[in-house]
Amino acid sequence: MLISVIVPALNEAESIAEVLKAIPAKRDLEILVVDGGSSDVTVEIAAACGARIIHEPRRGYGRACASGLAAAQGTIVVFMDADCADDPRDISKLVAPISEGGYDLVLGSRLAGSIAAGAMPWHQLIGNWLSAHLIGVLYGLPLTDLSPFRAVSREKLLALQMEEMTYGWPTEMIVKAARRGWRIQEVPVNYRCRLGGQSKISGTWRGSLLATYFILRTIICYRWVSPA
Repeated sequence: MLISVIVPALNEAESIAEVLKAIPAKRDLEILVVDGGSSDVTVEIAAACGARIIHEPRRGYGRACASGLAAAQGTIVVFMDADCADDPRDISKLVAPISEGGYDLVLGSRLAGSIAAGAMPWHQLIGNWLSAHLIGVLYGLPLTDLSPFRAVSREKLLALQMEEMTYGWPTEMIVKAARRGWRIQEVPVNYRCRLGGQSKISGTWRGSLLATYFILRTIICYRWVSPA
């Protein structure tokens, strides 16, 4: 069973090598780095580490994920960030419930796992709690975290016809999957301090506010959209 690891990246030269080198080497695994138009040497480093490079000049986290999905060949796809905050050693924990237990979507929960001191700012913690609680109320799906570090059946994800090309992409996946009755599971994962300076999202007020807007909008809007 081929597994595709998709890593969206934009100017992550300081961290991308550490991420890629830590991904367990397996014959049934491919690594795709989706570059969003980096102005540093992210692409060169990723290629030297053996990753397949997907160029996506159009901005948007969801667009990068969608481009990686379109190029992936695996039965299972894993999405993880390029800043070294996610621990690649947890990939097997995300994949196992799908490959062995018949689940469709497995979410890596940072709040149920281990968070290094200073890795997640207070406003991100609150935003995650609020969003997860709202999904529980509106969709009947109890969650602790909306982490983008996750594994999912590629065939099923393609059938969702994802539309959110912004920060709302991971949330759209969850709520659409819940509406369609997917088997969804959370597993605890490790979350570390990122490399390469502050996060483009949680590290700035503008990024945090935009992410919160798109996430909450997605949760609320898709509640009344037909799951068909």
